[in-house]
Amino acid sequence: MIEVNNLSFSYNYNNKKILKNISFKLFENERLCIIGPNGSGKTTLLKCLCNILDFQGSVFINNKNIKDIEVYKSVSFLSQSSEIYFDYNVFDTVMLGRYANFKDKLLSIPSKEDKEFIFECLEKLNIIHLKDKLINRLSGGELQKVFLARAFAQNPKIILMDEPTNHLDLNSQIELIYNLKEWVNKDFRCIIAVMHDINNALNFADKILVLKDGNSKFFGYTSDFDLQLFNDIYAINVVEYIKKSLIKLV
Repeated sequence: MIEVNNLSFSYNYNNKKILKNISFKLFENERLCIIGPNGSGKTTLLKCLCNILDFQGSVFINNKNIKDIEVYKSVSFLSQSSEIYFDYNVFDTVMLGRYANFKDKLLSIPSKEDKEFIFECLEKLNIIHLKDKLINRLSGGELQKVFLARAFAQNPKIILMDEPTNHLDLNSQIELIYNLKEWVNKDFRCIIAVMHDINNALNFADKILVLKDGNSKFFGYTSDFDLQLFNDIYAINVVEYIKKSLIKLV
């Protein structure tokens, strides 16, 4: 579904390589989690995958180079921070996700089917009761769910997510991971998400991509991932830290 070959990226002003020859392949109905320390290139990689940044190397979606296609029709990108510029209500904000599906972008009016699909997205994330509320009156967790609903409303084949569990309480995080797994198993879809929470990452993903200093340190199935690698990536004994945390709870 998505194939990345020797992807590299550097900013023009200093030519410092942020990403160095990243390669991986993700198939239909798979979930990839990208982990690594701050500054390792995780968010930059997501922006390259949706062609926001001009990178070296190649990215193919369903065997088509993303530089030759209208990426927004296949890919939805949920950024880590989404600015609020308009006093839209929740329903209208989520409806913006349907824009990519309109035949005439300027003149199209949402159809009955579009509106029904929006209601389905709102219900899936349990925010149907907020549909008429202005988004600048929402809490951080509520707003995050609205933007997730907007991503679902686009009905893409691939969703790219930068810290999707931000601002969500524990129950909402568990619910989100369940909804994402359910979503990706329908049709031929996949999800690529950046996560800092290791537990969420391992519970969510089929495959793991570990970045450090712009380099790929591991790519493969979670079942093949050696937890001791965290010691090298984060320069602390992560496994021992988690064990001590659990002991305190017992």
